[in-house]
Amino acid sequence: MVRPLPARHPVGFRRDGRPIYPILGASSEDEANDQLGDAGDDSPEPQVTVTQDRLGKLLTREKAQGERAAIKRLLATLGFDTPKALAEFVTAQREAEQAALTDVERREQAAADRELQAVRREELAAERERAALRRGALVALGASGEDLTDAERLLISDADADETQIQAAAEALRARRPELFGEIRTPPVPAAPAGAPAGRAPTRTAPPPRPGAAGLEMARRRGLVTESGDAR
Repeated sequence: MVRPLPARHPVGFRRDGRPIYPILGASSEDEANDQLGDAGDDSPEPQVTVTQDRLGKLLTREKAQGERAAIKRLLATLGFDTPKALAEFVTAQREAEQAALTDVERREQAAADRELQAVRREELAAERERAALRRGALVALGASGEDLTDAERLLISDADADETQIQAAAEALRARRPELFGEIRTPPVPAAPAGAPAGRAPTRTAPPPRPGAAGLEMARRRGLVTESGDAR
């Protein structure tokens, strides 16, 4: 008697939802193997129900497994054993780049500082040269000592004035303030009134005598009239 083989129905399901079929150990030449196809054709295909949550977990796990496999292939290609080794290498490279950038910035800042110092030295040299020209022009006109210091403060000239302009400004200052250059300012002589020559005191003009003044003066001398003009 030939026992028919069981139909191709799953005997259970795995945790991931895949069906478990019975293992048939019959020979491939056994005629009973033909019954599997017949039985399968007659019986309906089993339906497996998977919830949405479980399906999401399955997809997430498959995705994670694929990502891990891709990471392993990438690490093997780059020559690293673990992701930690790759992270340490990248961190070291970034620190080296940052240090190199900092060194470049430091050199650029030092170059900029040197350039500013050179410009400042040139400005100071130009200022000293202008001060020497101003002092020389004032000394040539006779200023010295404290008067020279005062004249330097009063001398007005443009910052970019040349020697000719400084000389002209010094001469204009001497015309305004000759006492700073050892010269004595002579005050102007006022014009004399009444047509007198300049520099000479005007001639006094006696007022005309009043009538009877001569007789009154004679009587006063003789003591006939007091100083107040009353007769004795």
